[in-house]
Amino acid sequence: MSPRIKVLSLVVFTVALMALPVLAQEAAAAAEPDKSAADLFKLSLIVGGAVITLAVIAGAFCQAKAITAGCEGISRNPAGAPTIRFLLIFGLVLIETLVIYALLITIIILMVQWGNYIPGA
Repeated sequence: MSPRIKVLSLVVFTVALMALPVLAQEAAAAAEPDKSAADLFKLSLIVGGAVITLAVIAGAFCQAKAITAGCEGISRNPAGAPTIRFLLIFGLVLIETLVIYALLITIIILMVQWGNYIPGA
């Protein structure tokens, strides 16, 4: 088993283990709607922070890998440098737009007025 699969399976197991208390709620407590806008706002802050953090981490790793591959390609074939450079910059632009999209989604999550969407709040 490769180390990546081991790490991925450990992450999936940890997330599943963290979800167990939610599944163990009583039916009456789970059926009650949460009417607190403050709780929903706090949850949106946590989710927004997690989304942008994961997007930035993934974007940084992808950009590092792309730059490494571009430099290796140029060093192996200097005649193809203009093409490789163009594809490298184009790929970096696409990676960065994904991170910007995650930032925009996070800003939207944080700026929603949750009190208007919760019944009874």
